Amino acid sequence: MTAHIGSLVAAWFAFGFLAPLVVLLVQGGKSPFVRRHAVESLNFQLSLLIYIVVGGIAAFLLTLVTLGLALVVIIPLAIAIAIGALVVVILATVRASNGEDYRYPLTIRIVS
Repeated sequence: MTAHIGSLVAAWFAFGFLAPLVVLLVQGGKSPFVRRHAVESLNFQLSLLIYIVVGGIAAFLLTLVTLGLALVVIIPLAIAIAIGALVVVILATVRASNGEDYRYPLTIRIVS
């Protein structure tokens, strides 16, 4: 649960991957359940970071090409993605607190 909530708190400072990484390194060897959730949260946060960087570059270039008109689509899309990320982190936290496993959608499995 700490891996999920910690990533949400750290995400405000663009370092959402640090909390699950710390949980994985400190508690990952003690419990397979904690390890699974920490790895899942870490993979989601790293995937989200990749998507944000690539999407940000694409949005910047598209905004330049369209002289700013693309922002009409980009800003609502960015807000929707942020809300979606918030929802799945909360869902993962609830599942972890209930002792259930959770797999984040659209996650690149970087860490195993």
